[in-house]
Amino acid sequence: MPASQTLDDLYRQHSRRVLATLIRLLGDFDLAEEAMQEAFAAALQQWPQQGRPEQPLAWLIATGRHKGIDQLRRRQWQQRPPAEEPVVPPADEEAGIDDDLLRLIFTCCHPALATEAQLALTLREVCGLTTEQVASALLQRPATLAQRIVRAKQKIREAAIPYEVPESAALPERLAVVLKVVYLVFNEGYSSSQGERVLDPGLSAEAIRLARLLAQLLPAGEVFGLLALMLLHDARRQARQDAAGDLITLEEQDRTLWDRAQINEGLGLLALAWRQPAGPYALQAAIAAEHARSPHPQDTDWPRIAELYQALYRLQPSPVVALNRAVALAMADTPARGLALLDELGGHKAIQGYHLYHAARADLYRRAGDNAAARAAYRRALDLCRQQPERRFLARRLRELDPLSEKN
Repeated sequence: MPASQTLDDLYRQHSRRVLATLIRLLGDFDLAEEAMQEAFAAALQQWPQQGRPEQPLAWLIATGRHKGIDQLRRRQWQQRPPAEEPVVPPADEEAGIDDDLLRLIFTCCHPALATEAQLALTLREVCGLTTEQVASALLQRPATLAQRIVRAKQKIREAAIPYEVPESAALPERLAVVLKVVYLVFNEGYSSSQGERVLDPGLSAEAIRLARLLAQLLPAGEVFGLLALMLLHDARRQARQDAAGDLITLEEQDRTLWDRAQINEGLGLLALAWRQPAGPYALQAAIAAEHARSPHPQDTDWPRIAELYQALYRLQPSPVVALNRAVALAMADTPARGLALLDELGGHKAIQGYHLYHAARADLYRRAGDNAAARAAYRRALDLCRQQPERRFLARRLRELDPLSEKN
């Protein structure tokens, strides 16, 4: 395999772990980002001539640390009196890099930061999402998100927020935001918000790994619920796209491709989660479990799924939950029932810019036989969608409704 391909794979799968360790070693977000980029650039130059090192991640981290220290020394030489010795951050040799992403998440989710800043910063630094992708995940404006991220980094630096997993006594109060972040990481891997790919399996796997670590730190109901939810969704990964990378809907998936061992593990964790009062992740996992238990689409217990979404909406009355509840009620009852609920939901400003809202309306209009309304809604969804496989799916639906329709 060419060195450039090797590096591409390493960057895609492990760059955030390298960055997390460099943030620990250098103590500065922006410096660590710059050092990581320089390390990968150095590898691109050296590995073709010298060969790939036996431990490429360790090589990238060591090279990045040296690049960062050189940058620090240059800065400090410019700012200090000549007699002073430059200050270099010590290397914490006892801290394992496997836990650095978890440390980084807890740092970004420190209670000294506002909740929205915690989410924005973590998605940017832990997932490596662009500002536009973070804004899409949080249904906010990119300019607003960019300002929050800058201010959050400044607050971490000025307040000397520790780069660590908190003590056990402090875990429960910090857990809710951390779980939300891990789930958003998983969602970006399960269905990328932009680009040419539906899936980023490395990102999904990293989120599942982090959830397993959290379950060891704090074996609580919602931790089990989140891990169950991600395993049940991820079990469908092989069936979610065809050989060309195009989307396959849940209704059309070959369920023999679903990972039954992973589904069974998820169901076991769900049972643990339900031993305590069900929280949002346990409820979502229960919804995923209803799909996982159904050998055929027509066997799906949509009334039960609608009940679970109603319970979830009572806990989290958000537009996205309301959207999913409306679709479930449409499948349990009639498309008209779901469309009426979606029309009520359309008054939310944020939902009007959410392509899946318009895609859901289009699908229900299609099922109801109102092709004209379905075409209009599919076109609106296409205007807003940024993921290429989803765009191809929406365009295909348009063509199926009317062969002469626009080929967007």
